[in-house]
Amino acid sequence: MRLLNLSDAIDRFPRTISPDSTVIEAVGLMSQKRSIKDELTSLNFSFESKMRSQQGASCILVMEGTQLLGIFTYQDVIRLVASGMDLSRAKMAQVMTQQVVMLTQSNSQDIFTALSLLHQHQIRHLPILDNVGQLLGIVTETSLLELLSPEEEKFTDQEEVNEEFQQTLEELQVVSEELRQQNEQLITARDTSELQQQRYQDLFEFAPDGYLVTNNLGIIQEANNAAATLLCVSQKTLVGKPLIVFIAQQDRQIFRAKISNLQPLEDWEIYLYPRGGKPFPASIRGSIVYNSSHQQVGWRWLLCNISERKQAQELLHRAKDELEKRVTQRTEELVKANDELQTEITERKRAELQLLHLAFHDALTGLPNRSAFIKRLEHAINYSKRHEDYLFAVLFLDLDDFKSINDSLGHRFGDQLLLVIAQRLQECLRSIDVGARLGGDEFIILLEGIKDINDVINATERIQHQLALTVELDGQEVFTTASIGIVLSSTNYNQPEELLRDADIAMYRAKAQGKGCYEIFNTDMHIQAVSQLQLENALRRAIERLEFRIYYQPIVLLKTGKIIGFEALVRWLHPKLGIVLPEYFMSTAQSTGLIISIDEWVLDEACRQTQQWQERFDQWSNLGERPLTISVNLCSTRFSQQKLLPHINQVLQKTGLDPQSLTLEITETVIMENSDKATIRLKQLRKLGIKLAIDDFGTGYSSLGRLHHFPINQLKIDRSFVSGSSVDEGNLDIVETMVILSKKLGVDVIAEGVETAEQLALLKAMKCEYGQGNFFSRPLDNQEAAALIIANPQW
Repeated sequence: MRLLNLSDAIDRFPRTISPDSTVIEAVGLMSQKRSIKDELTSLNFSFESKMRSQQGASCILVMEGTQLLGIFTYQDVIRLVASGMDLSRAKMAQVMTQQVVMLTQSNSQDIFTALSLLHQHQIRHLPILDNVGQLLGIVTETSLLELLSPEEEKFTDQEEVNEEFQQTLEELQVVSEELRQQNEQLITARDTSELQQQRYQDLFEFAPDGYLVTNNLGIIQEANNAAATLLCVSQKTLVGKPLIVFIAQQDRQIFRAKISNLQPLEDWEIYLYPRGGKPFPASIRGSIVYNSSHQQVGWRWLLCNISERKQAQELLHRAKDELEKRVTQRTEELVKANDELQTEITERKRAELQLLHLAFHDALTGLPNRSAFIKRLEHAINYSKRHEDYLFAVLFLDLDDFKSINDSLGHRFGDQLLLVIAQRLQECLRSIDVGARLGGDEFIILLEGIKDINDVINATERIQHQLALTVELDGQEVFTTASIGIVLSSTNYNQPEELLRDADIAMYRAKAQGKGCYEIFNTDMHIQAVSQLQLENALRRAIERLEFRIYYQPIVLLKTGKIIGFEALVRWLHPKLGIVLPEYFMSTAQSTGLIISIDEWVLDEACRQTQQWQERFDQWSNLGERPLTISVNLCSTRFSQQKLLPHINQVLQKTGLDPQSLTLEITETVIMENSDKATIRLKQLRKLGIKLAIDDFGTGYSSLGRLHHFPINQLKIDRSFVSGSSVDEGNLDIVETMVILSKKLGVDVIAEGVETAEQLALLKAMKCEYGQGNFFSRPLDNQEAAALIIANPQW
């Protein structure tokens, strides 16, 4: 019997490949068969080795010259396919097994040493070296076991071995085909990525503002055409230059300090120094560039010339300073005159005030209080019953917006203002008249011995004129007016409380007309007051029974004529009256505080409906990248609520609506009433990610000097400037000015009240971005709005 030798199990012609080859090439080489002619070049090559050589290889050696670098097996192929790696690009040097176990051949016992190494390291392939370290070939566990098996079993099982190798070869061919298909898919994906990269490059190149990319040292690596124009150099010249050389000398230290913090930089202002030009102010924003390992590799910079904006701000500051100088001078004159007048009045009224303070009086103002006034009024009623020609009147005064003065300046200033008001009231009254303070900012006046209604009106207008004068409190100017309700004496009144009740009703009617108004009571007011109470009760029941509905009016992008969103408008589905418009019930809801519950429901329902539409009509998204939006009105009471922010956040989380899809509309009157607090609240709302719009813009009093400080996204031009059967040239000039203003502020502008094609054409000519009105669609219920989205009209 021939002695067993390790040489009989060695495959002396293993498949080899270079480390720079790809995995695809390796799999193709492993799946090929080798010819018997090539294998029989060695006389010592055994029959078993010859048979194995005709099969596909289960491994391949990675060689560089005669040096063995690593090994790559069929199991490695399966592992890489499962990992999803791009096998058309992966190199053998990256995926091969580098720590290869090898054996130096010495004698026949090497067979058992080889088997021991295979079992110890749990491997299937073992390279064999000769005594001088040269590669002889490779053995496998199968070839060693075949060598140790009886000769008859070898030939008996050879057919089965061949079948197993054939099956392995077929599997490798299947894997090779799969890898080829994956390679084609990867090529397609790469082409798509390159197309997207080209689109990004186009956006980068044609952006209106300067855009730069630098490395960590501030060396410019990329620059668009706008940046080159801004810095007065060509793009080619700009690349490779340090960004800091284009920054004015006085700002360079600040620039170094900011980028050394390694934090994204918000907008900040510096002076840029273009080549061959003069320094100019610019807005600059920086963001960090990271590589795939999340390591900082550079910065992106956005540059914008703000010279025009700075000039406009300077003009505004100069105008403001001049105005303040004139106002201060005039105020000093008024204060001086008022002090002289006050001194004279104080001396004349001292005796009377001392007597009044001995009776019932108000602790703050020194005026008679409610109890003292009731006694005096009761006397007047009784006297009028005995003397038919005796007439008197009761005036009920309530200061307008006194709460905002208390909230903004503090209660100390509010008390000082009440003292001034009390003094001015006394100045306006005759000696026979009585003025009293009921409490808070409410005053009551009894005018006795009047001749007719004209005496009452003259006295009322005199009071309003005096109260409208400027009040200066510790250097702070305050303006205030009063709403006055008037009730005339009548034999029908028996109790003082009845007169106070009707005067109070008339006062609220006056307040409803606006600031600084007065109203004379009539019997219809009492009927309306009862009706108002009934309306309030009905509103409370409507809230409990969920009788409110939301109607949606589309907002259209004028450039495309497509719907981009809706405004949510509340309607009351009255069980008897049907659909009731907000004009009928909104003022009552505001005055009673019920508006808070209604607003909360509208926000919740509008967000829920919008989220449903976004999910349902995703294919009808008119702008592609922008989903459908919803605008919701926010009342003044709700705007100042502490729980506003938590409630909005809760609604967004519950409905799943993206905050960017929600716009809150706030009237400019609400914002300007207390601009400092309003700015804080607006910034808090913006942090939630939602958008903000100033509604009914142009109908209130806006300080243009502060408007750019408000973090708003939109201006909504009031419908009064746009709607109507004819186009007013004066209104057109105002609308055009508002559009230009919005561009300067960097905010969107929406024109409300678009009703005709002529109005639409004029708005488009002015470059107005968005429109809303009955020309596009009346307010619709949710089903009609959904049908409109499906119809996808274009105006």
